[in-house]
Formats: sequence, C-alpha cells, structure tokens
Amino acid sequence: MNDGRQQLSELISVVYDAAIDQSLWENAIERVAYFVGGVGAGLFCKDVDAQHSNVPHSFGIVGPPVELFRQIYPAAVGHFLAEIEQPIATADLIPYDELVATGLYQEWARPLGLIDFVSAVLDKSATSVVMFGVFRHERNGFVDDETRHRMRLIVPHIRRAVLIARMFDLRIAEAATFADALDGLDAGLYLVDAGGRIIHANAAGQAILDAGGGILYDVGGRLAACDAQVNRTLREVFAAAGQGDAALGTRGIAIPLIGKGGERYIAHALPLTSGARRRAGIGYPAVAALFVRKAALAMSSRSEAIGKMFKLTPTELRVLLAIVEVGGVPEVAVAFGVAETTVRTHVSNLFEKTGATRQADLVKLVAGYATPMAG
Repeated sequence: MNDGRQQLSELISVVYDAAIDQSLWENAIERVAYFVGGVGAGLFCKDVDAQHSNVPHSFGIVGPPVELFRQIYPAAVGHFLAEIEQPIATADLIPYDELVATGLYQEWARPLGLIDFVSAVLDKSATSVVMFGVFRHERNGFVDDETRHRMRLIVPHIRRAVLIARMFDLRIAEAATFADALDGLDAGLYLVDAGGRIIHANAAGQAILDAGGGILYDVGGRLAACDAQVNRTLREVFAAAGQGDAALGTRGIAIPLIGKGGERYIAHALPLTSGARRRAGIGYPAVAALFVRKAALAMSSRSEAIGKMFKLTPTELRVLLAIVEVGGVPEVAVAFGVAETTVRTHVSNLFEKTGATRQADLVKLVAGYATPMAG
C-alpha cells in the first residue's frame, strides 16, 4: 500500500513539473499511461463544432487519421461530452462488435493491437474541450474498475496542471504584448529597482544607451547618468521610489538632462510601488519607471490628423507647424521667404478655423495631438 502511495505521489510531482516546464509533458504522460494501464496517452483539444482534435502532447500512440475517426464520431464524441474528470471508455459508447466492424478498427486500431480507450474531460468552454485519454492494448484488456479508479486518482492533478500551464502561457503572452507596447513608445523607458538595476528597457531606451550620447548608460546592469549631479539625483529617486508613493509623490519627478552635444532631454521618474502594495508585503522588483525623451515637440504624421480635423489648407498647416517649430510671425516669414502680412493672413485663418485667439493657443493645440508612440 505504501509503495502505491509513493508511486502516486511521485507521479503527481511529475505532472505538476510539466505544468511549469512543458518539455516534460511527454515523460509525464508516459508515466500516467503506465500507471493507468495503457500503451499510449495524450492531451486532446477539440473545437466544439469540429469532428477531429489536435494533440499538443502525447506518448506512444499517434491518433487515428481524421477521416477514420469521423466514421465513429457520432458515438465517440461522447468522450468530449462527459462530465469533467469522469472516466469514459470507448466500450461505454460503442459495443465492441460494432467497433471491430469499422474502418477505424480494421485499418488503425487492430494493426496496433488496441481494443479500448479511456478518457476524462479536463476543461470545457462554449467553444472548445480539453481531454486526457489512455489507449488500451490487448494485453491491458478492456477498461475495468481498477482502470477507472486509477484515472480518478490522477486526472484531477492533470486537470490542475493543464490549467496552471494555460495560466503560464497567458502570462507569457501578456508579457510579450506588454513588451511590444512599450517598444512602440517614442520615449525611452526604463523599469528599475531601488538600486537602479534595469529590469526592462524598451527599444527607444536601449537605443539611448547604445548611442552613447552622454545622457544615460548601463553600468553592470544598473542605470546611470553621465552627469554626476543627475546621477546622484537618480539614485535618490530610485531609492525613494522603493519606499512607496509617499516618498516620491504619486506623480513622480521631472529631471532635466543634457547630452554631450548640448541636446536637452527630460527624464520623468514615476514610482511603481504604492503604499497598498507595500503594506501587503508583496515584493515587486521594479520600483520606478523612468521615461526619457528629447525636450522638443516632435512632429510626425499626426500633423495630417490636425489638418483634417480643422480643414486646413496645406499652406495653413505648414504655417501652424512652423509657429511651433520656428517661432512667431516674423521668424516664420523669414523661414518661408514671404512677407509678414502673408503669414499674418494665414494665422488669422488658423484662429478662425481652430477657435484659437493667440499663437500660444496654436502651440497648445498641436501639443494636444502629441502621441507617445514612435513613428
């Protein structure tokens, strides 16, 4: 009896290991097949309206061809319709004398020596079903009470392992989606711990580090600023962020940066550890997010959206953008090589179409269309 319990305990451990490392599923399924009493087994996934299934993990037996399985589908679909964790044998669904007359048995099962199949549904939704099943050979005999008992012992653990594995898959997908979204930001972004260690850098942030423009750099995996005073400030900010929002303020702090070539950047540090998280005693490696971008109003294809919104002519749009980039009417007139009166006429049109009353309002309007996304 103790040997049986030990065997089951070890088997359960193997199953849960497979939930974390999916490369271990084949070994886990092999051991479960032998424990239940069979020569092969697998995890089967089927869409509700499909007359076939796919097998993401298996051992020993390759499932039957789809065209042969469809011959017995009306009866065999009972394997997928069963109650969760309830063992169902093919012999429960199709009399053996009817099964042996089918092409599935004659062309696939008989050459392999298979006579029965026992399964249990692990999960089901409105669109799909996941099932675990074990193939029985002639030497194993038909599914009996002992087979069903062993299935009932191990299937709950297989079901939990499958659900855990699915959760890991979702987390991986969410992380990948999150990373893709961060890489789409125009600003450099660094997630750091209290000691300044870089937990994650998006594409723009990595580009700043790689460029070596005298702004920020990576020192042994930690984020540092070339300017000594700024570097001290960053260290203090990251340490304060580790103490929660109260230490740094929920809105964070802005830090000016100047590159070697005189380029001006703004770094905005935002704490990620709220007081509620800290009180819960949960550890979060990233305590702050540092956003870094040039201190300039970037212009891109979004100018087209402004033009369409306010029905601006191409020249009016050029004047609007020039006011933002170049300055007032005199500067724009010089840049375009036209009279100031011409520029003033376009500015008057811009006031009328946008509802602005000052050139400063035009700058704010364009700033309102700014986007954090790259490109």
